[in-house]
Amino acid sequence: MKRILHVVTNTAHYDDPSHPTGLWLSELTHAWDIFAAQGHAQHLVSPQGGRAPLEPRALRWPLLDASARAWRDDPARMALLEDTAAPDRIDPADYDAIYFTGGHGVMWDFPDSAGLQRITREIWERGGIVGAVCHGYCGLLNTRLSDGRLLVAGRRVTGFSWREEILAGVTKAMPFDAEAEMIRRGALYRKAWLPFVPHVISDGRLVTGQNPASAKATARHIARLLRE
Repeated sequence: MKRILHVVTNTAHYDDPSHPTGLWLSELTHAWDIFAAQGHAQHLVSPQGGRAPLEPRALRWPLLDASARAWRDDPARMALLEDTAAPDRIDPADYDAIYFTGGHGVMWDFPDSAGLQRITREIWERGGIVGAVCHGYCGLLNTRLSDGRLLVAGRRVTGFSWREEILAGVTKAMPFDAEAEMIRRGALYRKAWLPFVPHVISDGRLVTGQNPASAKATARHIARLLRE
């Protein structure tokens, strides 16, 4: 049995309070289901601890698939999202992998969370796996290793592309262009030719998926590394 730490957002809206956002639920549930099937222990952390709101768009048909629906309809699992751990309650030595989920909310609270950066650095430097899907890669933008180098510098990564932001119609509300910021930090950013199709890049122990459709494949890559 391995131990996996899922990272979720606390951000409930864009800069405009009338524009709600939050965790893209299926990006958590798809991975959770795959890891659970292998008997791994799983826990949730967020930048501030406490409640993780849900992205309303991800709760509508056809995006609310069977996996996400089962979680939404299970009071015990929904309760997990009401009381996530804060970073200072987490001992990185307890975990074999960290997995950053997405949803636009993470763009506000993932990049500058010193607590999440500490956990990520320590898991990585102990030989653990770092994963992210969709906007979750915003949590890797500013993570530095003990020698001062950025974790993503010189490594192949993917994540939600600016083209996908355009097609989603939300570019004017974005606090930054995540794709451009990742490239600016020296990451070797890659994306699929077609938007919104599954696309995963595994660079050693760093595993990233481009969009919500990539969550299952990202988790499978992580699960395979855990077995090895």
